[in-house]
This record gives sequence, structure tokens and C-alpha cells, in this order.
Amino acid sequence: MKATARPSKHPAVRKTVYSILFAISFGHFINDLLQAVIPSIYPMLKENFKLNFTQIGLITLVFQLSASILQPFVGRYTDIKPNPKSLAIGMGFTLVGLVSLSVASSFLFVLLSVCLVGIGSSVFHPEASRVAQLASGGKKGLAQSIFQVGGNAGSAIGPLMAALIIIPHGQANIRWFCLIALVGILLLSVVGKWYRGNIEARVSREVLPDVGKGSQVVPADVLSRSKVIGSIVILLVLIFSKYIYMASMTSYFTFYLIDKFGLSVQESQFYLFAFLAAVAVGTILGGSLGDRYGRKLIIWISILGAAPFTLLLPHVGLTLTVVLAVIIGVIISSAFSAILVYATDLVPGKVGMIAGLFFGFAFGIAGLGSAFLGWLADQTSIEYVFRICAYLPLIGVVTWFLPDIRGDKRS
Repeated sequence: MKATARPSKHPAVRKTVYSILFAISFGHFINDLLQAVIPSIYPMLKENFKLNFTQIGLITLVFQLSASILQPFVGRYTDIKPNPKSLAIGMGFTLVGLVSLSVASSFLFVLLSVCLVGIGSSVFHPEASRVAQLASGGKKGLAQSIFQVGGNAGSAIGPLMAALIIIPHGQANIRWFCLIALVGILLLSVVGKWYRGNIEARVSREVLPDVGKGSQVVPADVLSRSKVIGSIVILLVLIFSKYIYMASMTSYFTFYLIDKFGLSVQESQFYLFAFLAAVAVGTILGGSLGDRYGRKLIIWISILGAAPFTLLLPHVGLTLTVVLAVIIGVIISSAFSAILVYATDLVPGKVGMIAGLFFGFAFGIAGLGSAFLGWLADQTSIEYVFRICAYLPLIGVVTWFLPDIRGDKRS
């Protein structure tokens, strides 16, 4: 059965609206830059409040869970009743959280502050993903990558700015990042106005590309319910593999470099920036390559392809460690856009719910993983943590069980 679409008067359905894609990407850049401040100042918080690695992991747990639990519910609600104001509202929560973190005087105060920042992310992501797909003009992988690369670039720049502004001058200087949050609120208010004017145009009405006769791919809408659910579970397993490994890098790579190679906090932050910059590059490559060659192939390469490099990383010197971290960042980050768009093809018309589920699960599993890895580091060593996490990309073999679906590759 061939998918059909009703004609729409909205240009967003017919062509890619790059101005909106870059605007929402920049909003994502601001959101994730501000979120990246939190793990970037872990060494400072550890010293200021005399924390152990378990408590560092607990901060990440609270932060990531608050950024994850609400997302599927927000996405489900906005599938039914889209709310353009939620973009700016999410940034408002982040602003309040940063103000609170800049004056936090106790560990519990820190937990409350990061919880507010996490809620901001939880409100922002589902509706922002919908905006990206609405403006995609059918180039969903490219649109998701443009949106996602903004977030990854923000995550890369955040630690660098923290190293230059916060680490040398103290916790109170977090308040300077509140100005960036205000810029984000203004920008997302403008995007929200465009979104309100185009809200009737649904990505689910787009015509999926035809495939040639005799092809083994099938439309997602003829897959059985059990096959769709099974495929979603496989994608979540892949997200588990990717984001537990990413949690080891974003939360503990600086500690690993400090412990193993005797680097200063600032030096370690610059190397973390190199890894996160590589993540941004990999993200934009993954989406466009997924549109061209098929998202399932990119998922294969992105998860399993990182394994040789992750397995080697714990056994080399500083220079090669940084080189491998950059390679890993490029490879492993190309998966998320492909996974998310593949999932929205499996469940047409549920962009908000699927985006909320996958962003939420990614953040939540990263938080749980970080807490566990912090505990494990206290019980063993930070180097042992990296040796164990090196095996996670091998889980990518489960990609074999994903079906080939129509829409996975543009004609």
C-alpha cells in the first residue's frame, strides 16, 4: 500500500525552510551549551563541596532524569495539542536553574538547581524536534542533523567556556551564562511565531519515496504492531549502548585524563572540547549520509564501527588517546539522527512522542549510567571504568534485526 498525502498550502511541507532549521539549531546550541555547564564544572563542585565520585554521579542522575522523565509525556501532549510557547518556556526553566546554581551553597541546593535545568531540556526537545521536521521539506535526516548538530556544538563549546569563565573565577560566574539564556528565550519566541503560523502542516502527511519493483524494503505502515514495537526496543538498546559510552566520556573523561596523565583541570577541559567538537561533526554527517545511503547502514557503522577504537583507547598514551577520542566522537555520534528519523518512520504522525521517548531515554540512561560509573570508579578506578565501557559499542550487532523500511533511503 502506497502512502499518500493531502496537498498542503504550507511551503514548509513542500520545501526545506533553512532559516527556521538554522534558527532552531541555534536554539538547540544555546540549550545544550547551558546544559553542558553542569558536567564541565564537576571538578570545581567536587572540590568546593568535598564530593566523592558517587555524589558526582548522583548530580548527573538527577540532572538527566529530570531531563528525561517528562519528555515522552510532553511529546505525547504536543502531538495532540502543539504549543509554540513551550520552546521559550523550556529555556526559562534553564535560566532559573542556572541562577540557582550560581548561588548554590550546599549539595542539595546543587541537586535542585540541576533539576530545574534538566526540566528546561525536557520541555524544549520534543517540540523543537517537531519544528525541525516541519521545516524539513522531506529531508528529515538532514533536518534532524542540522537541529542535532546545534546541540552537539553547544555541548562542545560549553566546557570550553566553562574552562575560561567559571573554573578560574569561581561558581558565582555561572550567572554570565544567564545572558545567553535570555538570548535563547528571545530567539525561540521568534521561532514559535513561525511555528504557530505553520502548525497545521504535519510531517506525517508527506509522501514517502517510492522504491523499485522487487525491492525488499516495505512501508512502515504495513509492519505488524509487534514488529514495530520490537524495532523500537532494538533502537532503544542501541541508544543504551551509545549513551552509556557517551556518559563515560562527558562525565569522566576529564577525570581520566587528570588521573592517568596528570593534566590540570583546564587542560583536560580542552581535550573534552576536542571530543565534543568531533561529536558535532559526526552528527551532521550522520543525518545527511542517512538520507543518501539509508539510515540502517549508518546505524550499523556508527555503533559497531566505533568498537575497535573504544577498545584501544584505554591502552595508549596521551596523544593517541586524544586522537582516538576524536575518531570515536565522529563515528559514534552519527547514529542519533539516523535512529530518531528511522523511529519516526516506524511510527508516522507521532514525532513529538517519539522524539520525547528517544531524547528522554537517552538522557535518562546517561544519568543512570553516569551514577553507576561514578560508583564503580569509587570502588575500583576511573581507568577501570574506561576499560569496561570500551565493550559497549559491540552491542551494535543487534542492528541486524531491524527491518528495511520504505523511507529509510531517499530516491
